[in-house]
Amino acid sequence: MLSDKEICYCIEVMGEMYPDAKCELEYASTFQLLCAVILSAQTTDKAVNKVTPALFKAYPNAQSMAEGSIASIENFIKKIGLNRNKAKFLKKCAIHLVELYQGEVPSNEKLLKKLPGVGQKTANVVLSVGFGIPAIAVDTHVERVSKRLGFVPKDATVSQVENKLKEALPRSLWSIAHHRLIFFGRYHCTARSPYCGSCPLKPLCQYDRKNS
Repeated sequence: MLSDKEICYCIEVMGEMYPDAKCELEYASTFQLLCAVILSAQTTDKAVNKVTPALFKAYPNAQSMAEGSIASIENFIKKIGLNRNKAKFLKKCAIHLVELYQGEVPSNEKLLKKLPGVGQKTANVVLSVGFGIPAIAVDTHVERVSKRLGFVPKDATVSQVENKLKEALPRSLWSIAHHRLIFFGRYHCTARSPYCGSCPLKPLCQYDRKNS
């Protein structure tokens, strides 16, 4: 396994590779960000960005979405996976926001995770991107990269990946590290046919060592 110093170095290199790494979901408010992250489960940001403009035009805030029908919400998102369950989550989440928080998204991890459709990853994205609160959301890219490079053992849980990254990195780097890891995993260390030959992290990479 890599040392904390080596993990920090990897994140620095990813920053050089992707200096403009940021959230690629499109939104105009924290509520819309929350909805977009819920929709992004098991699908791509690009797919989400194709359906949210019309969805947010019809339901721009929690109040309007809480009043909308599940069938109508589902119709807007029918082109992405798990659309039926996601439509139910969006409506239930909006209702909770209206009834408990006057339609505003809470900036508290525990409160966020009590919302329908919101787990640890979603809560961390909203905290980091929506409120600027340091957090590391572990999605499939972050998990894959962390295990391939050797930040954590290959059998580590999502929680263990998150905890290791928080332990190794200074708090000030948590949020940007999240985006750098995603970009590195999305565009370089891809699930299939990663670009190992041209990777600047090849000397440290545990995955390349096993497959060379």
